[in-house]
Amino acid sequence: MGLDRVDVWFQDEARFGQQNTTTKIWAQKGSRPRVVRQQQFESAHIYGAVCPATGKTEAIIAPCLSKDVMREHLQLISNATEVGRYAVVIVDRASWHMGDIASEFKNLSIMPLPPYSPELNPVEQVWQWMRQRELSNRTFSGYEDIVEQVSRAWNSFRLEVERVKSLCSREWINLIT
Repeated sequence: MGLDRVDVWFQDEARFGQQNTTTKIWAQKGSRPRVVRQQQFESAHIYGAVCPATGKTEAIIAPCLSKDVMREHLQLISNATEVGRYAVVIVDRASWHMGDIASEFKNLSIMPLPPYSPELNPVEQVWQWMRQRELSNRTFSGYEDIVEQVSRAWNSFRLEVERVKSLCSREWINLIT
């Protein structure tokens, strides 16, 4: 299979929850807006993947990190890969990414990043975008509310394909020159 039939996906996970991010906000000069910081500890994990060349995205929200959920996420990526194409999924070296996690898929494989190199994974910018633009300075009533708000934030991100491409594209990942 030629490189023109290979799609590169970047995959990562993030935790979102009641111990949420606070960020600066616009306010009238001289005022002191207040932001509530929750003390509870409920959270959810989102497994997210992007293909910068096509703008496609896939995600799963789960209560924990595990190989089983990672396999489900890889299944979504496999299903999103067009017939006749091959997906290379770039991941970090988390334990649930290692081993034979992708052996059951005929149209994808995983490639780990070098250790301690999160700056090479553009999905890190997606988490930052979601925290700053969609999820900061808010409280969550419980797990279901966290899942709902994280889903809303992910969908807000993924609906603008040009945003996906511009935020996640990297010059060094172009396979065809």
